[in-house]
This record gives sequence, structure tokens and C-alpha cells, in this order.
Amino acid sequence: MLGTNKIVAFLPTTDYDAARAFFEGVLGLRFVSQDGFAMVLDANGIMIRVTKLREHTPLPYTILGWEVSDIERTVSALTERGVTFERFGFFEQDALGIWTAPTGDKVAWFKDPDGNTLSVSQHV
Repeated sequence: MLGTNKIVAFLPTTDYDAARAFFEGVLGLRFVSQDGFAMVLDANGIMIRVTKLREHTPLPYTILGWEVSDIERTVSALTERGVTFERFGFFEQDALGIWTAPTGDKVAWFKDPDGNTLSVSQHV
């Protein structure tokens, strides 16, 4: 039923200015609008609604991710823009922080200013 409709993603923030600077200025998403309910960003045709909360406790897992065609290039470019990639002690990651799954898929994780875990991945 919903398989032919677009996804709308939701992210929490406690600071619209920091979120906009990160998502627009660092990640390159397009700012669409902001009102009393949410800041709206466009990610290649996908709407991301960033909702302001008074308090926020980040979840312990990835809440939003992007599939990319060249993960090494993407991670390097984001690192140059100040993004720090997460390191986990329970599996092996390369020098850039990229983990290669047994299937050959590759994933790297980073956080937004509110501590939300985001990812980039390249699938085989």
C-alpha cells in the first residue's frame, strides 16, 4: 500500500541553528523551510523533518543513513569537513573508520550535533 509513496524521515534536535549548520553546511542537504513545528530539509527528494525538542537522549543505534557509490571518497570528504567517524571495539574498521561486513557491504558511522547516530554505506 505505501510502497509507491515517498518516505519522510524525522530527526530530533535541541538546537535548530546547529542542526542546520551541520545538515546544510557540512552534509550538503538543501534547506527548504522552518516553522514552529520543524525544520525541513531535502535529501535528494526525501524530506527530512528536524523537530526541536527541549531535551533529547540519543538512541544507541543508527537512525538515518545514506547509500553512497564510493564510501572511501565520501568518508574522506566528510572528514575534511570536520565530521568524526565512530570507532567500535567489537569489529574491525579500516583507517577511515569503515567496517566491511561479511557480505562485502561497507558502513561508516558518525554523529550529528545532537548525538544522533548517522551512517553512510556502500552495498555490493
